[in-house]
Amino acid sequence: MASALVVYATITGNNEDVADIVAEELKNQGVEVEETEITMADAADFNDADICVVCPYTYDEGALPDEGLDFYDDLQEEDLSGKVFGVAGSGDTAYADDYCKAVDKFDAAFAKTGAKRAAGPVHINLAPDQDDIKTLDSFADKLVKAAN
Repeated sequence: MASALVVYATITGNNEDVADIVAEELKNQGVEVEETEITMADAADFNDADICVVCPYTYDEGALPDEGLDFYDDLQEEDLSGKVFGVAGSGDTAYADDYCKAVDKFDAAFAKTGAKRAAGPVHINLAPDQDDIKTLDSFADKLVKAAN
């Protein structure tokens, strides 16, 4: 059975919702899932998972979550060869060019680890709606297929 670690950072709860949706679909597909808040995780924890997911929020003008800065730095130092990853997160389109920048930054950080991008980054505007749930379910499906 494949295993997944879903790590999220949230202020409003939107990214916890994103993480919950991804985790639920992974479970529906028979994956053993651990879901945790970013301050409770270490980037090295991804070594124990087949599927690695981060769901970050973007702060202010494209900034990473303050509580996830060490995690982000540490992630880039990990060797996650043989793992698959995906990044999905909520933002606010009102920030225009800075919309969901943390999602893209985490995606680039994962790319440095040797892990395989199983699904492109997913950007969700504010709280996930029904269309976003379908997108996140498809995202999770791609992660599972790439891990098998």
